[in-house]
Amino acid sequence: MGLKNIPAVDEILAQKPVTKLIEKYNREFVVQLVRRTLDQQRKEIRASGQSLERAQILKEVVGKLGRLAEEASQGTLVRVINATGVVLHTNLGRAPLGNRALHYMQEMAGTYNNLEMDLERGERGSRYTHVEALLQELTGAEAALVVNNNAAAVLLGLSTLAASREVIVSRGQLVEIGGAFRIPEVMKLSGAKLVEVGTTNKTYIADFRNAITDQTGLLFAAHTSNYKIIGFTEEVTLEELVALGEETSLPVMQDLGSGILLSPSGWGLEEEPTVQACIKAGVDVVTFSGDKLLGGPQAGIIVGRKHLIDAMKKNQLTRALRVDKLTIAALEGTLIEFLAGDPENNIPVIAMLARTEELLQQQAEELHARITSSIGNHKRVELIELIPLEDMVGGGAYPTHKIRGYGVEIKFKGISLEEVARKLRQTEPAVVTRRQEDRLTISVRTLLNDDAQTIAKLLAEVLSVK
Repeated sequence: MGLKNIPAVDEILAQKPVTKLIEKYNREFVVQLVRRTLDQQRKEIRASGQSLERAQILKEVVGKLGRLAEEASQGTLVRVINATGVVLHTNLGRAPLGNRALHYMQEMAGTYNNLEMDLERGERGSRYTHVEALLQELTGAEAALVVNNNAAAVLLGLSTLAASREVIVSRGQLVEIGGAFRIPEVMKLSGAKLVEVGTTNKTYIADFRNAITDQTGLLFAAHTSNYKIIGFTEEVTLEELVALGEETSLPVMQDLGSGILLSPSGWGLEEEPTVQACIKAGVDVVTFSGDKLLGGPQAGIIVGRKHLIDAMKKNQLTRALRVDKLTIAALEGTLIEFLAGDPENNIPVIAMLARTEELLQQQAEELHARITSSIGNHKRVELIELIPLEDMVGGGAYPTHKIRGYGVEIKFKGISLEEVARKLRQTEPAVVTRRQEDRLTISVRTLLNDDAQTIAKLLAEVLSVK
């Protein structure tokens, strides 16, 4: 075997291409790469039984190091062009942030800031004050608190208001939040005792009333934003639940899931309960996500009665669930856009949902022209066609609702659709598309900035690779 011909680490480090790598990268980083490459070389020699010359091994190892260093020094998160038409695509990071949030977050990330300092008094302050006043003004709530996601918001609310006590909830609302996180399991973790009432498809206010005991701590409602029960159904209204809470002196907590601040009726979507409407209806605590229909960063937002929110702030769990300066900066920028800006144009998620059919068709025509110019004459392209599409909100919102949109459909020949889709996922930036039967489909609704131009260019590159 040629194991005796494998060069020493120091010999490889002395090679000129490797010394240049050491100048560019951390020395210990390069040393580890060398050792890893040599280990791999030993395995290959043992497996093949080949006897290689020392100079050949040296050349192979040094030749690999530059590429390995480049790969190892890159993060695994990469930019992806969302061509699926699913606006809140959970696998693709949900809501892209608006410019105001991005700029504010970048500025706060690169400097010191007053995260927990009251500059007026020169004393320690609260990190929550930066967004609380904005949330109060936007929702009409008495107080607000932000934690790291909506599951955490629900957990904190239940832990604070109903630990070791009973929480009454309709069987039809025992939802799975996502990723196998279920309301009953979150409730169990909080220390609250779940009391299910009604049936999967029918629950009445009398079911809630009859379940109340001296052990009851909370009446709970979960907005079914990620599924719908259709047909022979009956559900307790928010107004009925609030009235029962007032009558029995029990707080009412509602998990909105995909909380929304603007009425979506003008976007071709069904009405959803806004956070403001829930607060106005008298709900004591409302929880919702920051990175869904709000269009901000991942966060769990809690708004409601001041004495209940204050109790949550004192819960020791709050520290474990608290958000950092970047989340607060991004959320503050997003909320300011709602309060004083133009969210329908400047918050990407809202802009995508509010886009008119006429504009989408125009954008699809432009994309069609770009793709036709780029690959229209390619031997592997059989058809490029502008088509109407059905897009989706995604992110657990509007599960049965389709939004009319437009896009471009491409049919290939001499190459499988799966191969084209796979190659597009490996480009820089990556492109994730839809596939309908034997055709690749690109929806324009979820494209950003210069994505259309980039897609046309990447399609040409993918088809040129043998």
